[in-house]
Amino acid sequence: MPIYQLRCPGGHSFEVIQSLHAPLPACPHCGGETAKVPSTFGFAGQAARSLPPPPEAMPQTWRGTYEGNREYVTHLRRIAERRKVLEERHPELTGDQRPILAHEGRFEAVPLRAGDLIAPAAAPGRPGEPTPPGPAGGSAAHGHTHAE
Repeated sequence: MPIYQLRCPGGHSFEVIQSLHAPLPACPHCGGETAKVPSTFGFAGQAARSLPPPPEAMPQTWRGTYEGNREYVTHLRRIAERRKVLEERHPELTGDQRPILAHEGRFEAVPLRAGDLIAPAAAPGRPGEPTPPGPAGGSAAHGHTHAE
């Protein structure tokens, strides 16, 4: 039986061994629908390490580019162009393209994207509700209380 690499719209990726005609399983992480993703060894017979990295894996700072080293930046541009061509041929590799709305604080590890739902328990301080007290009588939201 073949090994398939699958991905759900939530970005979870996993492998499954199943027959060619069996229906695709639901995502084990979120239960969403899955789709087949081209296997890394299916790209011109090259190993996964030769695939261009996604944009998130590219340097994001000036120091990450060795302070704008011309040769390194040119190399990064070529890698980005290869990735763009690959994603045009295989759009399922592009990942989540929704805009990021928040990426700091509690969203630092997992950014909030357009269309994501915020869990009610994770949203303290709704209008009309008191903020629970924190240490030393301050509010848990930002460490002090306000005069009323």
